Amino acid sequence: MAKIAYILLCHKDPDAIIGQAEMLTKAGDYIAIHFDGRARPEHYRRIRGALADNPNVTFARKRVKCGWGEWSLVQATLLAVEAAAKDFPRATHFYMLSGDCAAIKSARYAHEFLDAEDVDYIESFDYFESDWIKTGMKEERLIYRHYFNERKRKWLFDASFALQRKLGLSRAIPNDIQIMIGSQWWCLRRRTVEWILEFTRKRRDVMRFFRTTWIPDETFFQTLVRHVVPDAEIRTRTLTFLMFTDYGMPQTFYNDHYDLLLGQDFLFARKISPEATELKARLGALYSDDDATFKISNEGRSLFKFLTGRGRIGQRFGSRFWETESTLGRHRELMIVICKKWHVAKRLLEQVRKITNTPAIEYLFNEEDTDLPDLGGIQSTLEKRTRHRRALMRMLFDYYGTDQLIVCMDPSALDLLQDFASDRSTTRMLEIQCVFTDDYLIGHAMRVGLAGEQTSAETFERLLPTIRGDMVYESDGIRDAEFEHHYIISESRPPEENAAPIARFLDIDHEQARDIARTEHLFAD
Repeated sequence: MAKIAYILLCHKDPDAIIGQAEMLTKAGDYIAIHFDGRARPEHYRRIRGALADNPNVTFARKRVKCGWGEWSLVQATLLAVEAAAKDFPRATHFYMLSGDCAAIKSARYAHEFLDAEDVDYIESFDYFESDWIKTGMKEERLIYRHYFNERKRKWLFDASFALQRKLGLSRAIPNDIQIMIGSQWWCLRRRTVEWILEFTRKRRDVMRFFRTTWIPDETFFQTLVRHVVPDAEIRTRTLTFLMFTDYGMPQTFYNDHYDLLLGQDFLFARKISPEATELKARLGALYSDDDATFKISNEGRSLFKFLTGRGRIGQRFGSRFWETESTLGRHRELMIVICKKWHVAKRLLEQVRKITNTPAIEYLFNEEDTDLPDLGGIQSTLEKRTRHRRALMRMLFDYYGTDQLIVCMDPSALDLLQDFASDRSTTRMLEIQCVFTDDYLIGHAMRVGLAGEQTSAETFERLLPTIRGDMVYESDGIRDAEFEHHYIISESRPPEENAAPIARFLDIDHEQARDIARTEHLFAD
C-alpha cells in the first residue's frame, strides 16, 4: 500500500503546522517540513520541540529565506524532498503541500487512489504552446536572468530586465529540455523523485539556468518530470483542489464548504481560511476515518463560476468577491502610516522595507500612480480602490503572500481609518506629526489648487492659518477616534524617543526601530 511523504512548505502559524503534522502522521504517513528562514525563530523552535518525538516527522537540513517568484521556493522544496527521501525509505509517494492545505479525503481513500495507478500527478503543459500564462511576461521569464524579487524590489527587477533587453543579453534555453509549466502542487512517485535528485546533481547547467528564471516553482519540477518520466506515466493534473477568482486570487474555503470539498475528485484542498476552525476539525477527523465513503460530483469549479456569474447580474447567492471577502482576516495585521507630508512617510517606508522586509505600499488611496500589481482592474482608479477598499487590501495580502502589510494614508481619510480599525484583523496606526512652516503651507496650497503663482501675499496671510487649522483638526479627529493601536512620532522629538512607538507599531526590537527613527533627512522638506 502507498506510504506518503508529505513535503510541507510553511512560514507561519506553528500550532496549525503541528496539528497538521500530527494528523497526517497518525495514519502512518510521513512529513518533511521546511519552515521559512524569514519566519520567527521561536516559532520554528516550538515546531521542532512539539514534533521531536515523532519518528514520522523530519525537517529540511537547512532553512532558506523564501520569496515569491524566486528560486528559493524550489530550493526549499528540494531540501525537504532530500530529507524525506533519506529519512523515510519506505515512502512510495511524495506529496507537495502548504500550510494552507487540508485533506478532503480519508487516508485510506488517498492510499487506495495512489495504488490504483503507477503514475505521477503533476500539471505539465508546454510552456510556449499552452495558454497557462494569461498575461505579462512569458518568454522573458526564461531568456533573461532575474536576480531580484519582483514584489519586494520591483524597481531593481524592472531596471535589471530593461538593461538586459536593451543590451541584448538574452540567453539560450538548454537545448535538450522542453520547458513545461503548471501548478506547483504535485504528487510524485519515489522513483521519480530519486531521478530528479540525481538529475540535479549531474546537470549543473540546467540548475544554473533555473536559478535565475522567474517563478521557477511553476516550471522546474514540471519540466524535469517530463524529461525523466515517460508521457504514459504522467497524469497532467494536480491532486490538490484550488480555484481562482476573476482577479487571479486563490478562492478561500470556509466552514460551510465542507460538503462541496468532499465531492471533488481531489485528495487535498487549498486555501483553507485560518478562521475556518470547524472545517479544519471536521476534515482532520475525516482523514483518520477508514469507513468514510465519498460521492464524487466534481462540480466545484462550475458551481463557483455559475454563482459568481449570477452575482454579476444582481441575482441572489452570487456575491461578488468584495462582498464575500469583506473582512481582511483575523490573523492579519494591517499597519497604517498616517502623515500629511507624503514625502516623509515615503522616506520612512523605504527604511522600513530595508530593515523589516515587510511589503509596504505608498499612498494607494491618494495617488493614482501608486505602484500596485495588476489585480484584475480593481486597482485601476482611486474611486475603485476606495469603494472596494477591503477587497483590495485582502487581494494585496494574498498577492504578497503575507499576513503583515504596511500602507500610507493621508490624515484626512478618517473614514478609511475607522473602516479598517473596525475589521477583525489587527490594525495598527503610526501617525507622523510634522512641523508645517509657512513655506511648506504655501507649497501645499499651490499643489492642491488653493493658490497659484499670482496669489498675493495678503491672500496667503489670510489662507495659511486656515490650512494650518485644518491639519490640526485632522490630527485631532484621529486622536478623538481613540483607535486601539495608535502610536505617534513627532518631528519635534529626538530619534531615541520616536524609536519606542515605531517598535510597538512594527512589533520589532528597539535597535531596529532606532535605525528607522534615525533615517537620514527624514523630516526634510
